[in-house]
Amino acid sequence: MIISDRIFQLMDEKGISQIDFSRLTGISQSTISDWKRKRTNPSADKIMLICDVLNVSPQSLLQDINTKDFHVFDSIIINKDTLDYEIMVEVASLDVRHKERVLGYINALTGK
Repeated sequence: MIISDRIFQLMDEKGISQIDFSRLTGISQSTISDWKRKRTNPSADKIMLICDVLNVSPQSLLQDINTKDFHVFDSIIINKDTLDYEIMVEVASLDVRHKERVLGYINALTGK
């Protein structure tokens, strides 16, 4: 499957129209239509934006991996000016015992 096919599959699964996808990504509707009609792929500089809108990892998009089946990541990209980043920095500074306690707390909060 080519990348653009995967994009349209994910858009369909998530109920996102081409018009909405264009609005959310800032990519012109004509460009998105070209992907489908000409079976071309988006340029590399658009991949992260597309992944953000579709809420998938680049690996999932590029390798046609169903993210519902995979919950282990080799890496996670977090914007520096976010609460997620601040939390990760604090957790990284903890010793193993305290990290295990934090994980236990997270499991309790998420019902795992």
